[in-house]
Amino acid sequence: MLPATSSALSDAHLPEFPNHYRGKVRDTYDLADGRLIIIASDRLSAFDRILAAIPHKGQVLTQTARYWFEKTADICPNHILDYPDPNVVVGRRLSILPVEIVVRDYLAGTTGTSILSLYKQGRRSLYGHTFPDGLRDNARLPQPIITPTSKAFDGGHDEPLTADEILARGLLTATQWETVSAYALALFDRGRRLAEDRGLILVDTKYEFGLDTEGRIVLADEIHTPDSSRYWIGETYPERFAAGERPDSFDKDYVRSWVAARCDPYVDPIPEIPDELVAGASKVYVDAFETITGQTFQPPAAGEPVLDRIRRNLAPYRP
Repeated sequence: MLPATSSALSDAHLPEFPNHYRGKVRDTYDLADGRLIIIASDRLSAFDRILAAIPHKGQVLTQTARYWFEKTADICPNHILDYPDPNVVVGRRLSILPVEIVVRDYLAGTTGTSILSLYKQGRRSLYGHTFPDGLRDNARLPQPIITPTSKAFDGGHDEPLTADEILARGLLTATQWETVSAYALALFDRGRRLAEDRGLILVDTKYEFGLDTEGRIVLADEIHTPDSSRYWIGETYPERFAAGERPDSFDKDYVRSWVAARCDPYVDPIPEIPDELVAGASKVYVDAFETITGQTFQPPAAGEPVLDRIRRNLAPYRP
């Protein structure tokens, strides 16, 4: 049972819409005309598992991604067609490329594929990059690097890849790899600069790309959200790094770190997430949205369940 309050949207199944796919966080409906309805639930996914349902999280993800899609539309095309509801996007159906592009600017992370976790295991050749001995946790890298992973379809686990492996396995063509790499670094640079203007450090992030019907590479899924990205508070980072302390963050590390400190989340049962941690995580997500975008979060109107509102706003798309 997911820890959640009554306001959390843990399930976004709408049986009146066709071709439902339930992902880790989003519920997607594939319409006959090539459009996708993508609903961001409040599910919190980490370690390839669902940890909790966090009130307002889905709305924060959708609206944060909207901010970044609009700020980066000049860099590369994206899949967005419409925003009919605060939790929903309508996008183009794409053929998703089987590689996730992760850009990292710091030696950080808690997951099994993070460069910090692998570095602390003694590995120095990671994702095709060579790292020296003696690096400290959460240190900045000389420049942003790309650390690709396999795209885990159907609930599988992401696996680290190198550029050579991507090409040797035929996951991407050389031209596709060159294009997505250039897009990813340009998107990250834009994100890093705008985040810095808001007093934040964009530590790392994940991008997914797909091909449209004309074979163009298009940015899919989400961009620079607290789920796909790690944000630190810029003002406190130098002092906390010098003291060897974990940087203050605006992302799902708030819950992820709590879980990782209490079990091996890839093997052990997940301990019950306390209600106060769920409430705190909700505040972290809302604060993240407001800090990242400079906008004021508009919570759902009282009295109407979120799924009922979504159903009402999606009426024009009903088959």
